Amino acid sequence: MITSELIRRFDIPGPRYTSYPTADRFYADKQGHALERAIEARRDNPRVLSLYIHIPFCESVCYYCGCNKIVTKNHGVAMSYLQTLFSEIDHIARLLDHGRVEDLLVAQLHLGGGSPTFLSDEQLGELMSHLNYRFHWRQNCEKSIEVDPRTINVERLAHLKQLGFNRLSFGIQDFDADVQLAIHRVQSFSSVQSLMKEARALQFDSINMDLIYGLPKQTPASFLRTLQQVVSLRPDRIALYGYAHLPERFKPQRRINQEDLPNAQQKCDMLDEAVSFFMAEGYEYIGMDHFALPHDELARVKKEGQLHRNFQGYHTLKDCDLIGFGVSAISEVGQCYSQNLKTVDTYSQALSLGQLPIEKALELNEDDQLRRQVIMSLMCQGRVDKLAIEQQFGIQFNDYFTDALDRLTEFEDAGLLSVSDTLIEVNEAGWFVIRAIAMAFDYYLWHETDHRRFSKVL
Repeated sequence: MITSELIRRFDIPGPRYTSYPTADRFYADKQGHALERAIEARRDNPRVLSLYIHIPFCESVCYYCGCNKIVTKNHGVAMSYLQTLFSEIDHIARLLDHGRVEDLLVAQLHLGGGSPTFLSDEQLGELMSHLNYRFHWRQNCEKSIEVDPRTINVERLAHLKQLGFNRLSFGIQDFDADVQLAIHRVQSFSSVQSLMKEARALQFDSINMDLIYGLPKQTPASFLRTLQQVVSLRPDRIALYGYAHLPERFKPQRRINQEDLPNAQQKCDMLDEAVSFFMAEGYEYIGMDHFALPHDELARVKKEGQLHRNFQGYHTLKDCDLIGFGVSAISEVGQCYSQNLKTVDTYSQALSLGQLPIEKALELNEDDQLRRQVIMSLMCQGRVDKLAIEQQFGIQFNDYFTDALDRLTEFEDAGLLSVSDTLIEVNEAGWFVIRAIAMAFDYYLWHETDHRRFSKVL
């Protein structure tokens, strides 16, 4: 679907829009006052909660990784981190609690990292016990955890199930041996196959696999073999991310030989091939980088127009408040974003002083809220209902977004979308450059010239 001409025109640096405004717009808020105000504002209208917990530890470094992590084989560091994490959970829970079940009602829990399975079974049990003490779980609550297949076995899977986790996300990236050596992440297909078989026997509700295209040593032919192996395991969801090579920002990426990276055309061929292959195998294209089987909740909410996108990517829960715990975790409460301090030392110090461990925040103004709705409509549904936006925000869409609509002209001329009096609709080819399309509505991008901090969209 994507030609070399389209790559030349639209492969530009741009945000992934897991939020709008994007995190680079957050301002310093060391005392966490913005988050406190947002939590107080939900007193009269509490929304169900989604909790994210960041476990930053990994036993070994993966060269492609841009996550906030601490690489160590010393598992003793986890216990002191957990105690600090419990302090933050207690602090936030006290702010949220006004004596009603709905104040602390959780519909989603996700453990990410780093590698959450760096924690021992006992430590994971203590974490879940602490959450059980502080929060209430909604019936059929989604409880998911990211799993490094190299750090888990059949017994540990059973323990995760016993703790209440009902969703797993396996970090796979690629099954090709040469690629695995190039990224310093070696795990056999047979080991993952055994884990998948056991996870199915334990009846986890949904299993995701993360893949990355554009890694060193990858070719369209080698990546197709990985796709075939993944589909043979039949995960319920697949997250397919494009590798962003930013060695100036992420030190581990400096160990990757740039000459080993596929070029932009090869990357697009891999993505094009993956979309076609997964859809032919019965997966539905959720948007940009996610696929799901028709029975999965992610596919259902996409059909119903309820798909949501936040700092964790595409999600099933739209009307909720996200609370992030742990170093660098991001929260989204009402019209406020906030991000925690990024080092364990500063994070721990703030909590020891009785403060929220916040580094920066942003309280959205009316224009931010309007543009967020438009951008997320594009990112989640590939369409914008102009009339619905007008009714919700009391504007004349075409007048308010004259400049943005002018910027969409080149995408329309390229056959990537259509614009009518009432709708903006992205077609199949347009999904490949959806980030570039969404950029047309980003107020902040068009008031600056330096976009180098973002990865390219293709």
